[in-house]
Amino acid sequence: MDNTNKKNEEVRRLLIMAILAGRIMLKNGAETYRVEDTIIRLCKSRYNIKYAESFVTSTGIFVSIEYNGEVISYLKRIKTRTIDLNKIDMVNSFSRSFVESNMSVDEGMKELKKINKTENYKFHTQIIFGSMAAAFFSLLFGGTFLDFISSFLVSIVVVLVADKLGQLDSTFFINNLIGASIASILAILAVKIGIGTNIDKIIIGSIMTLVPGVAITNAIRDTISGDFLSGLSRGMEAILTALSIALGAGVILKIYFRSWLF
Repeated sequence: MDNTNKKNEEVRRLLIMAILAGRIMLKNGAETYRVEDTIIRLCKSRYNIKYAESFVTSTGIFVSIEYNGEVISYLKRIKTRTIDLNKIDMVNSFSRSFVESNMSVDEGMKELKKINKTENYKFHTQIIFGSMAAAFFSLLFGGTFLDFISSFLVSIVVVLVADKLGQLDSTFFINNLIGASIASILAILAVKIGIGTNIDKIIIGSIMTLVPGVAITNAIRDTISGDFLSGLSRGMEAILTALSIALGAGVILKIYFRSWLF
């Protein structure tokens, strides 16, 4: 392989590394403008590359760079997303370290793969503390201590069900619809058997783990940053998630109160 082909191959590997960094960030809940900025900084940090452009939406990454008169473009589809702010912070730190040092592309790839495999909090930790945080919302909205306990127990079931549905690759709309329905059914049962007082307060606390807080925040931040397409798509994701939660809870409550009245 002559020097020109070798250099072109190294540039391609740099581009693939930058896309991997962007993919990790986007999959774990980063804003699109932050992903675009990271990719461009990484691409321009080596081989005197002057032209590098990235276009990121919530479902895909498009990157083009020019080197020695040749334009190289890559497209990466993003199908699944979750929330892991720790990985976003780790990629941010890696990006700054890579740009300011002489780290090779191969070393950078190893570092990114290591970040990508970093384990999140243990599942039982997520369940316990996620459910506890959700249960406090029932107190915040005027619930009793019994509502807090009921909301905590119901939230555990909701998180478990949502996780199992996620493993089956079902859509976020179905996941939230079923999660909210289960929260409503269990809230009604909790009041019926006497371990809860207010159905509405228990439901409010239990569905908090489903509420799309990060999607709403990112939609606003992307829109303010001028990324209207990404802001609109994330806003639609947040609206549909909220609708699925409302539909799941509303249908169960409608059935319950209708049967109770008649």
